[in-house]
Amino acid sequence: MILSIASGKGGTGKTTVACSLAAVFESSVYIDCDVEEPNGHILLHPKFHKEIPSVKMLPVIDFSKCTFCGKCSQVCEFNALIKMGSDIFLIDELCHGCGACAFFCPEKAITEKGKTIGFVREGIWEVNKKEFYDGLLNVGEVSASPLIKEVKKKIQPDKLNIIDSPPGTSCSMVEAVRDSDYCILVTESSPFGLHDLELAVEVLRILNIPFGVVINKYEESYTDLEDYLNTGRITILMKIPFDKEIAKDYSNGKIPGLFFANLKEEIKNIVKKITALIAVEKSNITIN
Repeated sequence: MILSIASGKGGTGKTTVACSLAAVFESSVYIDCDVEEPNGHILLHPKFHKEIPSVKMLPVIDFSKCTFCGKCSQVCEFNALIKMGSDIFLIDELCHGCGACAFFCPEKAITEKGKTIGFVREGIWEVNKKEFYDGLLNVGEVSASPLIKEVKKKIQPDKLNIIDSPPGTSCSMVEAVRDSDYCILVTESSPFGLHDLELAVEVLRILNIPFGVVINKYEESYTDLEDYLNTGRITILMKIPFDKEIAKDYSNGKIPGLFFANLKEEIKNIVKKITALIAVEKSNITIN
């Protein structure tokens, strides 16, 4: 199963939930796709043994062949190539390395060269020998999606893959959750949590990815959040209380899913609920 963990905003406890899930299941792989600020290693303490460069291909124009027809700039969906008179400029920060410019160039004047944009790191948790993968984007790089694609190549088909996605609802979040069997949205009992949860829900519905919600730092007094979930018939997978002891242990690098027995059982039940929900979803599709 590919299980992605996402959130509409940062600071909701997404990585805490992802690490807890990975920690309590024996056959699990943790894949941190929050490549701009990966922090799963802070809780899981892997020993890294390999670092693989991730390369983005950039166009190189041979101006001795170029006729300045402008075809390359026309087919560039990201406006990375600009034709100005008898010159063509590349804004490499905007380039996604798709290769369209080289493919459509009528004079075959464009080749490609690689640029390292970050690294995929491989590690093993020393405690239980589980696999750990993350990505680390170079400072100054503006596009995280190509590196996220590289990190996701580490998905193991025969295991429970926990994908910790970037916060928010930008392209990087979409790339991380794409092709997931199920997505857990982590939110908090606050107006900010509700607002950004609504945005994340909209994205997942567009992507047609089944999802449920974990409410972290749960406050019973804030009813707007549950009213929204109940009205939208959105599954509440778990409520993690706003507890000082949980926060204290977390600040000391302890995973709540391991150090609180009641939370450990609830986290295990999350996957059971999700498995049942996916089975129902598939049976409905078959019937229809």
